[in-house]
Amino acid sequence: MAIIGLDHIQIAIPERGEDAAREFYGDLLGMHEVPKPEILSKSGCWFERGSVSLHIGVDPDFVPARKAHPALLVDDLQTLRSRVENAGHTTYDDKPVEGYDRFFTFDPFGNRIEFMQHVKAM
Repeated sequence: MAIIGLDHIQIAIPERGEDAAREFYGDLLGMHEVPKPEILSKSGCWFERGSVSLHIGVDPDFVPARKAHPALLVDDLQTLRSRVENAGHTTYDDKPVEGYDRFFTFDPFGNRIEFMQHVKAM
């Protein structure tokens, strides 16, 4: 028995937050919304981009994840950072991690999100 990969990440949002999730994860971050299986709840929404699957689930007792977070790899960190800031979201740096440039922001619901880019060795 061995863990062989990651199927998806789920982030919680408050009730009636799907439109704001679509604007942030879809329009701003460029993820593509995909249909949820019919058998699952009609609330929430799912997104994909490349090998990343992000499930947005509605939690009636929602509390934002201020520490736990997904770390999404990107290919142009500075352009994304400018895009996120121009959309009115605050970004911030944290302690450096060897081999990566990175920054953090919060989604419209207060969930912490990290973006990382591999730094090419010189």
